[in-house]
Amino acid sequence: MKKKNILVVGSDGYLGSKITDYLISKKKYECTGLDIGYFKKSLLYKKKKIKKLKIKNANELSYNYVCKFDVVLMLAGISNDPFNNLSHKKIYDPTLRYAVKIAKICKKAKVRFIFPSSCSVYGYGKKLFNENDKVNPLTAYSSNKYNIERELEKLSDKNFSPIALRIATVYGVSPMIRFDVIINMLVAMSVIKNQIILNSNGLAWRPHVYIDDVCEAFKCSIDWDYNKGKLMVLNLGSNQNNLKIIDIAKMIKKIRKSSKIKFLQNSS
Repeated sequence: MKKKNILVVGSDGYLGSKITDYLISKKKYECTGLDIGYFKKSLLYKKKKIKKLKIKNANELSYNYVCKFDVVLMLAGISNDPFNNLSHKKIYDPTLRYAVKIAKICKKAKVRFIFPSSCSVYGYGKKLFNENDKVNPLTAYSSNKYNIERELEKLSDKNFSPIALRIATVYGVSPMIRFDVIINMLVAMSVIKNQIILNSNGLAWRPHVYIDDVCEAFKCSIDWDYNKGKLMVLNLGSNQNNLKIIDIAKMIKKIRKSSKIKFLQNSS
């Protein structure tokens, strides 16, 4: 059986490095990467070698590169700005531009396009959201994700059926691991400091998804012969992993019994 040829744009990030390892392990996929290298010094463990395009960044992608692939995973982008002190136009507008540019090239080349959106497009709510609920992005990051979704929807037609996965907060080990996502961060605190430090009362709810499940979802999207002529939006997460921060901290403490939960603010 011929292997599917996958271009992973953002192949050296938290998701990209794990997804390429995961796909290669299945023996059915040939992965080629493109990454600007922001996280090249964040290597936790050695990842599998893949081919790399000999260009600098996503802006240099052209039809001649893209047409050689069966699928493009458009993972590249700045995840968030935790201090909210960076220019939104400088951080997020370029992501919108090159994501749309690459989607247009994929459409012309008849290449499947898969985009990692975010569950944060729904904003704040007191219920579990489904794909038919109204969105209410509250941050520049979530607005950017939704704006890309809207552009993909405009591009969709009988010859182009992109997929957007609205991913919950990811946790788990990756070659290029992130420690700013909540579960990874709390586990790291417990291991390194024997403390689980919360900067709130911990009563906020957060949806989570295990990184291996994210990899499997991308694999299923690659294999799925979806061709309905419109953008397919899918939530990616589990109701069982919709948890309060304090409950996550208590789970970690149950495993790391020597750890103490510490509140930076009054928890009452």
